[in-house]
Amino acid sequence: MRPLLTGLSLVALAAFASTTPASAKAAPATEAAALQAQLERIDGELHSQRELIERQAAQIADQQKEIDSLKMNLELANSRGAGLVAAVEPSDGAGSTPLPIQPVGEGPAQPKPEEQAQVLAIPHDQGVLTPAGQLVFDPYFEYDHASTNRLVFRGIELVPGIQIGLIEASDADRDTITTTPSLRYGISNRLEIEGRVPYIYRNDRIQVVQQRDQQIIRGIALRDDGLGDAEATLRYQLNAVRPLQPIWIASLRVKSRTGTGPFEIPYDDFGVAEGLATGSGFWGVQPGMSFLLPSDPIVLYGGLSYFHQFARDVDRVIGETFIGQVKPGGALAANIGFGFALNPRFSYSLGFRHAYIFPTRTQIGDTFQRSARLQAAQLLLGMSYRFTELQTVNLGFEFGVTKDAPDLSVTLRMPIVLFR
Repeated sequence: MRPLLTGLSLVALAAFASTTPASAKAAPATEAAALQAQLERIDGELHSQRELIERQAAQIADQQKEIDSLKMNLELANSRGAGLVAAVEPSDGAGSTPLPIQPVGEGPAQPKPEEQAQVLAIPHDQGVLTPAGQLVFDPYFEYDHASTNRLVFRGIELVPGIQIGLIEASDADRDTITTTPSLRYGISNRLEIEGRVPYIYRNDRIQVVQQRDQQIIRGIALRDDGLGDAEATLRYQLNAVRPLQPIWIASLRVKSRTGTGPFEIPYDDFGVAEGLATGSGFWGVQPGMSFLLPSDPIVLYGGLSYFHQFARDVDRVIGETFIGQVKPGGALAANIGFGFALNPRFSYSLGFRHAYIFPTRTQIGDTFQRSARLQAAQLLLGMSYRFTELQTVNLGFEFGVTKDAPDLSVTLRMPIVLFR
């Protein structure tokens, strides 16, 4: 820039000299020196302005980075209707660089808060954590339907089609309605606690057909309700929210045995249940890890967890059989999916979940028996509508794709921010 301006100065002087009358050419040398000094001063001012523009451009670039980071945080903050995250925390624990007090240039226009699309339809335990000091009441309603059809033959088969023994066919339909009030509280911007106490209503209808010398048909209809297994969960966000990076969340869930377990319901003299369980009957703990990865306009999510239940001594005679120690099998579960915001109020999600359930070890009399391994896989569909900043309605569907999974599950959640 300086050589160019100097050249322009010389050209200007030459032009001035060529167009000045002869009388002016005889002017004192001091006037030419003054003009040269004035041109050099203008050259210096232009150079200073160029440096100022470069500094302002660097400040604008820094501001844009901060805006992108804050926007990413805002897009994820209400991913399950938990409210906005207060700030983006740096990973090293130091305070973030403050923005300039005076605005430099004109930044890109930001959408109004009510116009920003938020993905709220992803599963309730996959979202960004509740902000510090915020309390959310999250009532949860769930309907499950499962049906099984089994044919059991106990005997011998002489030739194909000719059987000697007992043939038993059973058709079971089970409907379960669960009402679960829950509360979530943000201890800090990276740590939240949640408590849930379910109430369960069950309706089972079982029809058994036995073929001996003659056909015997028996129908069983059972209805029961009661308190389920209360549970508490801690979730901790491992890293800060940064553009193009996943958010990792570690969780620990503890389940009690406040509900009525399967070994606590009444049985008749033949070992046939006369009631229905509303709980598992065992204490359990479930560590897990999940992630959220924003990729505008969607949010990818996934997780892995292991559910362990502690063994206990039942020590009860059911029918004519003594049941001793029971060690329930653990469950290894994984899920993956994505959420998509169609507009600022409506979003939906699609996902897949699979659980591998290990065998249960049961002491029956003087021997120990193991149950079969189970595979429970489900397709997930969710949708969400945000009425206000404090109230959202989420509707979810789960469709079983293996015989060990429930045929259908429908969930309805209405999280409400009580205070923040």
